[in-house]
This record gives sequence, C-alpha cells and structure tokens, in this order.
Amino acid sequence: MPTSEEPALTSKPVLALSPVRLRTVAEEVSDRLTTAIAIGEFLPGQRLPAEREMAVMLDVSRGAVREALGCLDALGIVEIRRGRLGGAFVRESWTEGSAEAVRRTLLPRWTELEQLFDLCGLLEATVARAAAERRTDADLAALNEAFETFRDADSATAEQSADHAFHAALRHAAGNPRLAALCLDLTTRAALGFPYHPWGASDDDSSERALREHAALLAAVESGDAERAGTIAREHFTITEEIMRQALERGLSS
Repeated sequence: MPTSEEPALTSKPVLALSPVRLRTVAEEVSDRLTTAIAIGEFLPGQRLPAEREMAVMLDVSRGAVREALGCLDALGIVEIRRGRLGGAFVRESWTEGSAEAVRRTLLPRWTELEQLFDLCGLLEATVARAAAERRTDADLAALNEAFETFRDADSATAEQSADHAFHAALRHAAGNPRLAALCLDLTTRAALGFPYHPWGASDDDSSERALREHAALLAAVESGDAERAGTIAREHFTITEEIMRQALERGLSS
C-alpha cells in the first residue's frame, strides 16, 4: 500500500512517452545571446559583432546566428538595421522572455561555470603577479592610459571598452603570450563564448568597484608587489561570477 509520503496510483494512463521537442542550434544561440545581453556583455545601444564573427565565436553556422538574431529582433531584444552602417543593435538588457533564456543557459552549466570562475581567478592572479615582476615602462604607460580612460568614461560602453584595454595591457605586461592566450580563452569560456566581461545592471556598483580595484591593481604592478597584485586580481574576477549569479537568481525568481 502507498505510504502517506507516496502518491497513490490511479488507473489514469501516464504519458511517459510524450513527444520531446529537440532544440535547434539557432534556439541555443538565441538563448546564449539573450543571456549575454542580460549580464551586460552587450549593452543597450551597442552593436553586436557581425554574423561571421559570432559564428566563429560560438562555433556555429552563420545561418544559425542569422536565425537567432531574427528571433531576438522579433522579441524586441535587438533591432536589425539595414545598410552600410547596419547590424544588430541591443535595445533592452532584460525583457519578459529573458528569465527563461537565462535559466536554460546558466542553470545546466552552473557547476561547470563555478569551476571556470575558480580557475580563471587563479590564472588572473598568476598573470597579475607576472606583470608586477616583468612590466616595462611601455606596459605601465598602457596600463595608466587604460585606467585613466576608464576613470573618465562617461558611459557604460566606454567603461567596458576601457576595462577590456586595461586587462589586455595587464596580460601583455605578464610577458608570456601563451599565458595571455590561455587566460583570455578561459575567461571567454566563462563568459559563454564571448570575449567581453559582463557589466551587470545599470543600477549596481560593479563599475565603481572595478575602478577601485583597477587603481589598487595598477599601484601593485607599478610598485612590483607581485603578491598583492595577485590577491587583488583574483578577487577582482569575482565581479564576473557575482554578475552572472545575480542574473541566474533573477531568472529563477521570475
């Protein structure tokens, strides 16, 4: 007999073999793009990479990217503009359908992503320590220029671009192209296949925190304090994890 903890069996047939709908590559790309926009890898007003470029990033066909962009256009997430200056431009960072796409993209990958976050933090620390030990005057000039551009940025898009330049200069200062390439590859994997750092919602304090940590990291590299540079860099990467975790929590609560 069934216990109070078990559902009673009935004579009603169980649809155990109901049809299973297999998702297409274009639908997977659509979800991943929606999630990338939700976490701020691509910001409102920003033009997405060209179809050919995204196809290479995600290792899919241009047709799949084109179909995914058409879906996002229909949902109001991007706007497709024609002509020489056309392309797909982000309209909204979070729409009514974003939560489901974020859940489908992040939830099944979350254990793997947490491992990547940890690995990326360790590798970012290695890069920063090497930069503090090996930086040249030219490296310091590039880091200072990127930091000042970030500090003086008047938009999230400008901040994101300067952030990209700062981290590229830091990887170069480490003095090992293979280390730099490995670091970029892993951070790209953690960012769902796109070589851009998540930038979060417009009302969070990620950019203010990034500015403080860039300043501290620059000072450590300039003074040659390798251990401090490594500690700051590892903590700095947790911004990416926190932004993606917040997006997943928002998706689960919607």
